Formats: sequence, structure tokens, C-alpha cells
Amino acid sequence: MKRKISTTLLCGVAIIALSACGAKKEEAGGTAQTPKAPEVKKDPFTLSVFGFGSAQDNEFDQRYREVLERKYPHITFKYIPQSSGNSLAEMVARGETPDLIRTDIPNLKNNYLDLQLGSDLNALVKKNNYDLTRFNDQFIKELVEAGRTGALYGLPYPPYFPMVLTYNKGLFDKFGVAYPKDGMSWDDVYEIAKKMSRTDGANVFRGFSANIMAMLRDNPYGYPILDPSADQLFDLEKWKPLFLNFKRFYEIPGNKIEATRPAEINDAFKKGNVAMQVNQYSQYLPIPQEIDWDIVSYPSLEGAPKRMVWRGPFYWSISSTSKHKDDAFQVIMTMVSDEVQLADAKKGMLPTVASKSVQGAFAQERPDLQKKNMKALFYFQEWSPYSPKRKAGLADVPTVVQQDSMAQTFHDFASGKVDLNTGLRQLDEKLKQELAKDKSK
Repeated sequence: MKRKISTTLLCGVAIIALSACGAKKEEAGGTAQTPKAPEVKKDPFTLSVFGFGSAQDNEFDQRYREVLERKYPHITFKYIPQSSGNSLAEMVARGETPDLIRTDIPNLKNNYLDLQLGSDLNALVKKNNYDLTRFNDQFIKELVEAGRTGALYGLPYPPYFPMVLTYNKGLFDKFGVAYPKDGMSWDDVYEIAKKMSRTDGANVFRGFSANIMAMLRDNPYGYPILDPSADQLFDLEKWKPLFLNFKRFYEIPGNKIEATRPAEINDAFKKGNVAMQVNQYSQYLPIPQEIDWDIVSYPSLEGAPKRMVWRGPFYWSISSTSKHKDDAFQVIMTMVSDEVQLADAKKGMLPTVASKSVQGAFAQERPDLQKKNMKALFYFQEWSPYSPKRKAGLADVPTVVQQDSMAQTFHDFASGKVDLNTGLRQLDEKLKQELAKDKSK
């Protein structure tokens, strides 16, 4: 009996020893598997997203929904397009403030900050160790300066909007005039506009049209409309040469400016009887398929710096009232990731990140654009500076109001309704009235 017990004990000791040896061997060899922590199941919730244009555009679904639902299966994404009766201000008034909001510089004050929706992302950037240097630094700096408090109110997503000259190849072929080229001056464009402004039978052909609002706001000097530190129009004398340069195009016989600003900006070139239009390069400004068009670089003023003139991108921002700020920031990081921006770039959207590989993928899936002179978008290596914003603590006017007021001033000047000095004086008075409104709030 004693012998049997001793044998059993020895066997037990041997088994323990072997087990220990085996454990040490696995530990030494690195093959032991640490038990995985059970996945924490996240409670489902709905994240509302406000932005883009109409529901018919379906842009949120096309660009983001699939990747977001795959990565965040616990989140239901409710996309809310802006529509009549469904503006952001109206939604806030109804107590239906969305979690994520599309913002931009022109509307940052009136359609985000004035609605008390501003949410500083700096703490979330730090918490997630997020690298802001992956973006074009101008996009980040301009937004912070526009916010005037040092806050970061969003992350930029594609596209941004460089200025270009678009021309109707069919009309140039029809009249035997050489196509415009990259690197032209405004004087060069003016001479071409004179040649292309003509009457052919009953048809009137215009040589030139333009988005004057964008050309004045996004000027190569970075002039602001409202003075950054004084309650007045910025340096009237500096604006005069720009107004006069653009006005001469509408003095060409047969090239009268359209009766309204929207008609000049949005409709003139689409009619097919305008030879050239200067405007932003934008996916949101489609040209009819029947027009055989191409682009060249934005013209330069004689003596001015030769720069790429641009309008910045939109930004994804978080509402101050959102109960899901951490999750919302994760969603934004996905929407502006290299993966998503690479897909955007291939479709012809200019990326907001500095990644050369993402930038190099531009229009790879757009054979129609590959036939165009897309290098015109990158012709100038130097970018124009963004315009300085109002000093903190001063009354301000929404950029969208500033730019529309200046564009209307030019339209009245080009239409012969006012002379230049009167128009600029009236613009100065308009800005002061808007400042007074802001001070009275």
C-alpha cells in the first residue's frame, strides 16, 4: 500500500514538473498565447450628419457610408442634407442639432459659431495623438485664425478649389484662334477675349466671363475685404487696380456682363457661346457634355507674384451639443484618412493631405479628366496667402456677407450703375453697417 502511494506521488510530481518545463519552454520560445480580452460590445446609437447639397446628390453615401458602416457597425449614420425649411439654424431652433456638421471659412461665423455650435477639437487631437501636419498647413492655419480664439473647429476634407481659366475649344476651332496657354498674363487673356468677342450671323459670342466674387476674395496678394484691425474696407487704393483690371473685359464690344451675378458666374459659360471663363476648378460646377472644354492656369497680373490662387476646402466639425464627441471625432478621422482621400483623389477630388502618394493618384479613375490639361491645377508651385482675419475681440462680418457685398459692388460698377469711387465708398458703408449689427448683438 505504501509502495502504491509513493508511486502515485512520484507520478504526480513528474507530471507537475513536466508541465512546468513545458510552460517554461513555451515562455522561452514565445509561443504561449495570452488569452484575448473579450471584445467590449458597444451600445448602438445614431450619429446625425449635416452637410452637402440636396438629397439627390447622394454624396455622403457615395463617399463615406460604406467605409463608416464597416468600421463602426454599432453606429447608425443619419445623413441630413440641407434643404428648404431644413437649414442648420432651423434645425437648431427645433432642438434637432446634428452631431457632425459641414463647415467652411465663408460661413464659419454665421452658420456655426453664431449658432453656439463651436466645439474645439484640440483636446480630441491631443487625446488621440492625431497628427495635424498630415494636412496642407494653410487649411489648418486659416481655420484657426478664422475662429479667432485659437480653437480648431474642424478637419479639412477634399476638395479644395484652385482658380483656373476654362475655355471652349469648339469656339476657338470655329474662329481659328489659338488656344489659351498655361502661364498667361491678364493682358494676354484680354487680347484673346477681344478676338473671341464677335457676332456671327444672328449669334453673339462672348470672349470672357468670370466668377468675380472668387477672383476678388481669393486674390494673389491675400488682401482681406474687411480690414483685420479697423472697422472699414481694407485699403481702398489697393482694391482699385483689381477692379479696373476685371472691368476692362466687360467694356469689350459684345462682352457685356450678364444682368445678374448668378447668371454671369453659373450660367454664362454653360450656354456654349462664351469662349473663356475664369472660375474655381470644382466638381460642383459641372460643364455640359456638349461643350468641348479644357483648362489653363490662372492668369497673373503684371508685376504680381505668380501664385496659385485658391479657395479652401470644407471642414468636418462637431456640434457643441453632441453627446458623442469622442465617437464623432473617430468618424471624422476616418472620413479624412489617407484611405478615403485616396479614393476621392482617384475620382478627381483634390486632396487636403500633404501625402505625395495620395496627391499623385489624382484623376486615375477619370479617363475624361486624363484627356484634359490637369497639370494646370499644379502649374504654380507657390500658393497665394489666405487673407488675414479680424483680430480677436473686434466685431466681425461673416465672410459670405463680405464677399457677396464686394461682388455686388463690382457687378454694379461693371454694369455702369456706379463709378469706382462711389462703389467702393458704398461697400465701405455696407461693411460698417454690418459691423454695427454685430456690435448690437
